[in-house]
Amino acid sequence: MREQAVARLHALLVRVARGVAARRRATLPARALEDVDDVCVHAANDALMAVLAKLDTYRGSARFTTWACKFVIFEASSRLRRHAWRERKVEPDETIWDRLPDAAPAALQRLEDDQLISALHHAVNEHLTERQRLVFQSAALEDVPIDVIAERLGTSRGAIYKTLHDARGKLRRALIEAGHGEAEPVS
Repeated sequence: MREQAVARLHALLVRVARGVAARRRATLPARALEDVDDVCVHAANDALMAVLAKLDTYRGSARFTTWACKFVIFEASSRLRRHAWRERKVEPDETIWDRLPDAAPAALQRLEDDQLISALHHAVNEHLTERQRLVFQSAALEDVPIDVIAERLGTSRGAIYKTLHDARGKLRRALIEAGHGEAEPVS
């Protein structure tokens, strides 16, 4: 009886993982699409193990399947993000600054944008530590998922969030000192 229930739960988790993958298909590079089903099965396997390990924490405030599915949704989403970035490098790329103003705004707006980007580039180089530069450029400029950065740097998501938070604070202060933006009122 238990084995049958576990098998039905696993089948549900695989279906949910495949649904997550279907919604994320557009964000995955073509080379990653061939492995998606395997990624979904592994995500369902890990989610099943997590559900079984945490059965004693189930409070019954939601349907059991709803509670169990949150595990596979998180696991599948994380695995798919990491899978999409599997063969891409996470390292500082100085050419990112040249690619930022890609629209063709009016001349004055373009000049202001260029000045702001130049000031931001200067602030990144002058005020951030090497690790903060890597995390900021990866997350904020290149849209590398936080969990991918954490995995590559061998740290936790929380540590990456903290590094990013500290870097943004330093950059905000540096840009305000350089005349770009206004100081936030102290309340």
